[in-house]
Amino acid sequence: MTQAVVIHGPRDLRLEAREAAAPGPGQIAIGIVRGGICGSDLHYYQHGGFGTVRLREPMVLGHEVAGRVAALGPGVDRLAVGDAVAVNPSLACGACRHCLAGRANHCLEMRFYGSAMRLPHVQGGFIGHLVCEAERAVKLPEGMALELAAFAEPLAVVLHAVRQAGPLLGARVLVMGAGPIGCLAIAAARHAGAREVVATDLHAAPLLFARRMGADRTIALHEDPEALAPYSLEKGHFDVVFEASGSGAALAAAIQAARPQAVLVQLGLGGDVPLPLSVLVAKEITLRGTFRFHEEFALAVEVLARGDIDPLPLLSATLPAGEAVAAFELAGDRGRAMKVQLAF
Repeated sequence: MTQAVVIHGPRDLRLEAREAAAPGPGQIAIGIVRGGICGSDLHYYQHGGFGTVRLREPMVLGHEVAGRVAALGPGVDRLAVGDAVAVNPSLACGACRHCLAGRANHCLEMRFYGSAMRLPHVQGGFIGHLVCEAERAVKLPEGMALELAAFAEPLAVVLHAVRQAGPLLGARVLVMGAGPIGCLAIAAARHAGAREVVATDLHAAPLLFARRMGADRTIALHEDPEALAPYSLEKGHFDVVFEASGSGAALAAAIQAARPQAVLVQLGLGGDVPLPLSVLVAKEITLRGTFRFHEEFALAVEVLARGDIDPLPLLSATLPAGEAVAAFELAGDRGRAMKVQLAF
């Protein structure tokens, strides 16, 4: 038997025993060691879902996981028992029209760990013994820490967003929202050659992490609501904006602060918001969405392994899986924590 972190409804999170299955053909079993709590995990815990996606049955949470190979199924020869791996939570079918057109992140049959979009839900990775397809596992270089590897998924999200933004060499970049994704966007923009990075958030506490990840200037908008105004002079200042809060007010402010023909990448998820179309049109701003990732996951592991981006300043605490409720409560308190991981 193994232990799993299972959500049943809003604030109904339980540690449950599950059978530790043997891997089948093309599969492996992984002893999960570390799992990062993501914003979507928090939405399931706090609200039972997000938007139109709602829990309809109990579901194992988690999609930012890493561990060690415990067993190999028939036909698996590229991995060995004991290998340390990061687990890609995204499994595209490879056969639908989007997969065949190189848009695998939009796969019509996508199976993404810890997701209630489908019924039955796709169970997640917060489980001590995870059986999965061998293709999901990216082998880590010798000595790479598993708590570092557990950041591969959120970094992959950001690397895909940077790809959507286009070249950043010499760019002036604004990042709105200094949560884990926003802070990783700061680091990724720096890694891609940005000359200036400004970060905003409503409150000052998350901006301490933004500074550590490479922001030149941070702005707490709750304390100084007009601090962005100078960047709107002469039709705007920033070449690229990453909007990572999901706030309509932030999106409107981003459009004002962006220069003509800038690129605005919408990373944050929220409800429907008003859009100042007249300004968007007059300034010829390109507004781009960004959704998950595909090949960027393996790239994220490489970037982390080389030390090009160090996300560990964002790791506020690691709690045992048996204290999952306390870990989720901590992760949901932005005044006390940025990223919280579970140890299995």
